[in-house]
Amino acid sequence: MEETEEEKKDEADYKRLHSFPLIRHSDMPEEMRVETMELCVTACEKFATNNESAAKMIKETMDKKFGSSWHVVIGEGFGFEITHEVKNLLYMFFGGNLAVCVWKCS
Repeated sequence: MEETEEEKKDEADYKRLHSFPLIRHSDMPEEMRVETMELCVTACEKFATNNESAAKMIKETMDKKFGSSWHVVIGEGFGFEITHEVKNLLYMFFGGNLAVCVWKCS
């Protein structure tokens, strides 16, 4: 079956809408938030089928760039309650249903 032009347009709109990160909550300074968000997008795109590798990449990069004790959770359908250092939390969605939480706790 061939896709109609409208179906192709709807699919393109969906992909465009869900290819941008959506920050749910962050108390990071603007510069750190932008760098962290870009890192999360890069890692999730590079390891699209392996959340563990994406989380490892994010954690190792954050440890090098902003000091140690960073934690990362990536996945679909999880809840969390964490303690974190002030101005060191980012919670975002990417790709429609993928959530990424990055925080520092020493």
